[in-house]
Amino acid sequence: MTLFKLGRSYAQLRRPCELCRLYSHTVGSDKKELKSSYDAVVIGAGHNGLVSAAYLQKQGLDVCVLERRHVIGGAAVTEEIVPGYKFSRASYVLSLLRPQVYKDLELKKYGLKVYLRDPNAYTPLLEPQIVRGQKVTSLLMGRDAAKNREEIAKFSERDAKKFGEFEAMLDRIVSSLDPILDAPPVHLPSLFERKTMQDKLKILRSLKNLFSCMRKLGKDSKDFYDLMTAPAIKVLDKWFESEPLKATLATDAVIGAMISPETPGSGYVLLHHVMGEIEGVKGAWGYVEGGMGSVSQAIANCAMDHGASIFTSKPVSKIITQNDEAVGIVLDDGTEIRSKVILSNATPKVTFLDLLPKDTLPSDVKDEVKLFNYDSPVTKINVAVNKIPNFLADPNTTEDSVMPHHRCTIHINCEDTNYINEAYLEAKRGKYSKRPMIEMTIPSSLDPTLAPPGHHVVLLFTQYTPYNLADGQTWDEKNKNAYADTVFDCIEQYAPGFTDSVVGRDILTPPDLEAVFGLTGGNIFHGAMSLDQLYMSRPTTVLSNYRSPLSRLYLCGSGAHPGGGVMGSAGRLAAQTVIEDRKRLNL
Repeated sequence: MTLFKLGRSYAQLRRPCELCRLYSHTVGSDKKELKSSYDAVVIGAGHNGLVSAAYLQKQGLDVCVLERRHVIGGAAVTEEIVPGYKFSRASYVLSLLRPQVYKDLELKKYGLKVYLRDPNAYTPLLEPQIVRGQKVTSLLMGRDAAKNREEIAKFSERDAKKFGEFEAMLDRIVSSLDPILDAPPVHLPSLFERKTMQDKLKILRSLKNLFSCMRKLGKDSKDFYDLMTAPAIKVLDKWFESEPLKATLATDAVIGAMISPETPGSGYVLLHHVMGEIEGVKGAWGYVEGGMGSVSQAIANCAMDHGASIFTSKPVSKIITQNDEAVGIVLDDGTEIRSKVILSNATPKVTFLDLLPKDTLPSDVKDEVKLFNYDSPVTKINVAVNKIPNFLADPNTTEDSVMPHHRCTIHINCEDTNYINEAYLEAKRGKYSKRPMIEMTIPSSLDPTLAPPGHHVVLLFTQYTPYNLADGQTWDEKNKNAYADTVFDCIEQYAPGFTDSVVGRDILTPPDLEAVFGLTGGNIFHGAMSLDQLYMSRPTTVLSNYRSPLSRLYLCGSGAHPGGGVMGSAGRLAAQTVIEDRKRLNL
């Protein structure tokens, strides 16, 4: 539900699409007529589905993408909920998009423009600390190693010296694992099945790729093992002593995940978030001009330029099966479309439990899919403001000054890892956090196309909020607004005047993220990124090769390897799997 602030009260809207202009790029297939058959149908125009469509269309297949919403992009979407303000409504920053996808699909040519952020992270302190006789109010970090040392040294000279070593260790591990993100995982069931020589060679290549990556880890093997298995706080305690630094780093270990820094394996989520690069800059994060919908639009532009058809407002209600094969789909309006292959960008739950006819999957596969974990702590709040926030820790030089820290991810309630853990424990009891972990970004600080002059869009990625509230309560408008007010009250402590600057807000709890974007459980990754749901186990060992037990049906979304984030790798690898199967499927 979207709320507009009128003075000090809020006028409730029935639905955002009824009274607000919704911003979206023109899809471009409106002039095409929907045909009765295609070589490939992609369910869902999220970024991975669009990537699959582009790769397949470039191979000469006749591809159709069907999106249930009025706008393409899935969670990588731009919408003008408040007139004049363009929001990256779900995903909000770019880094993880794989370089191979960026290059193969010529995304720069097709309109993608990214503003690199530097600095990257800002943690204001609610209460200044006195360290060695000096008052310290915040931690600001970016790509400049010397400046990072200077900032960290305000809290701990030891940590300042260790931080460079820590970053170098993470960089070596990421470089070692990089090939895994761009190749299909080892498919364990295939190791024990009778295969053709070609299939055996493919399995050997996957094993060789895995062992090669593991061998490259070398002296970093122990640190890698700790990141994969230990609580993030144990890893961070080994390296550092200052809480503001540890808590700032810990946010990357829990972001989007219903875990705390004290959860075993939380270190992997941290590792996942440093695996990206932009324009060749490792670990860089950026804002996309026009919002995250521009990423999806650039991919769609490539696909359509090669002949793909993309249709919005075409929800798929069922996958048609015949003789253990997927042969087509049925739209909500009853329209049937036949296809030689079907790729689903939906979550594993939607794909295999909702869209397939009952009893289509083997019972053991269905049982495994049912056990896939979609727990999510995230509530996204998109806010239109009439002035830039002014933080007590680092006041603006003038009322409308855009300071370096406004361009960062601003971490609120993140001075101490205990705050994050306490917020998590509240959510586990079915309560929303009274002191939530808040990641604030202000993309209009770099991209002037998003808001009127002097105004800004503020994106709040908050946790922890459980999908199901305790005591039989639901996420009705009262509870949604009470939580949003709690978030605003927290921000107000760090940046007085923020609440009065609000022009409008859009609140998306876990059930909203599920309803609007099709994210089962509200999970932004299409399923938890835990060790038991990664690589050869994503989403299950049987389904980890993008194929399904049903011939001609493929999973191309983030529920497949290598998982969540705006990466595009799952879409690319699923398309490559289809291309490998072309002769067998007579495409």
